[in-house]
Amino acid sequence: MHDVPATPTSPFTNPHETHLIVLTGVSGGGKTVALRALEDLDFYCVDNLPPSLLPQLVEAVSHGAGRRRRIAVGVDVRNRGADFEHLPATLSALAAAGVQLHLIFLDCSDEVLVKRYSETRRRHPLATRGMSLADAIAEERQLLRPLMAIAEKVIDSSELNVHQLRRLVATGYAQATEGMTLMFQSFAFKRGLPLDSDFVFDARCLPNPHWQPRLRPLSGKDAPVREYLDGEPLVAEYLADTRRWLDAWLPRFEQDDRSYVTVAIGCTGGRHRSVYLVEQLAAHYRETREGVLTFHRELD
Repeated sequence: MHDVPATPTSPFTNPHETHLIVLTGVSGGGKTVALRALEDLDFYCVDNLPPSLLPQLVEAVSHGAGRRRRIAVGVDVRNRGADFEHLPATLSALAAAGVQLHLIFLDCSDEVLVKRYSETRRRHPLATRGMSLADAIAEERQLLRPLMAIAEKVIDSSELNVHQLRRLVATGYAQATEGMTLMFQSFAFKRGLPLDSDFVFDARCLPNPHWQPRLRPLSGKDAPVREYLDGEPLVAEYLADTRRWLDAWLPRFEQDDRSYVTVAIGCTGGRHRSVYLVEQLAAHYRETREGVLTFHRELD
């Protein structure tokens, strides 16, 4: 098993080439999380695409009116059959045509997969009447063995939480964008600090929408909560001070050749104030730089 290294070398040596990342792997291994991380890095993303349509997608996206050079596609056993079996040949043809191809395989231990399916109550895509979850996982591994053998990278997500997986994928492909990648993360102090953060800001001193009955069930992504916090002078002051601090110090980290920085903002429940601030900061920095990610621990 080969995990992605913590500080990988970027595969993107020529920004003018078309790069296609194909995400595959075991169901429940984290393909959706990885695809979202790439989408935040401005990849054109498509999930569950029939493999036979890959050449047409690449042609349409890379040569169409809104031409894009970075594409990511999720492919898995939901498209099983002859089409899926011919995927290696399809990928070889694309590589021969000049597409810079990157096949990433998301793996996970059987024990953790069973636990994840039990917690989420999802149904495995291969689970049919009379087939156990363990048998479905085993059959899927058999179908995926040829792809795992030719993958550029194999990521074992068994010991990774959602945020760590997003960071791993984003770090590996952050150099597809210009400059340092920023991750803004919201969290709840009552559930503990996110230990892999570089900076942590405490927003518990700000007015709390939780005490407004109509706002309590909502989150900082919802318009009524945004409007409430937009109207609070203390929130505006906090946001402006945080921006000034980050504007002053983030360039120092870029000068130190840092490729990735995580900024965490916490409040009591991790649903309102911290989410709002993360979204505001991310929107602010997306105006001037690429590679700005967001993650809401208590929502996601």
